[in-house]
Amino acid sequence: MTRITVKVDGSSFTDEVEPRTLLVHYLREQLGKTGTVVGCDTGNCGSCTVHLDGRSVKSCSLLAVQTDGHEVTTIEGLASNGQLHPMQQAFHENHALQCGYCTPGMIMQSIDLIVDNPNPSEEDVRLGIEGNLCRCTGYQNIVKAVQASAAANRASAAGGAQ
Repeated sequence: MTRITVKVDGSSFTDEVEPRTLLVHYLREQLGKTGTVVGCDTGNCGSCTVHLDGRSVKSCSLLAVQTDGHEVTTIEGLASNGQLHPMQQAFHENHALQCGYCTPGMIMQSIDLIVDNPNPSEEDVRLGIEGNLCRCTGYQNIVKAVQASAAANRASAAGGAQ
């Protein structure tokens, strides 16, 4: 067993983990963060996407021990004071989900996307989320949601700059 200390969704955790434990399993089984979904266990579907030190990563391709001393944000850590994160709100308002299985990872990847590109075109969004698979929606409303969230962020930033 290996002792790790990691900050997850703003809280610090120190735990003993098997060195081979995947981050996705640590989050779900030891911390109860079940919003992080196990999809393919191969890094292909993106359902398990979380943020590590503010950047999106597929938690099925990282060992929990690799996060020692780092900060992880899961889908559960996005809402603040009972308010959905703007990307979560945009997915809701734009009907960007059906079964919802891919949604946590899709939202986490989309947040990272608009950090790098605050005004993404449809093509930019499609390229930016291509490592996250959705078998239900056809992606059109996901693209709309990402663009709507990006627009809201830009408007908020412009309003704060006045």
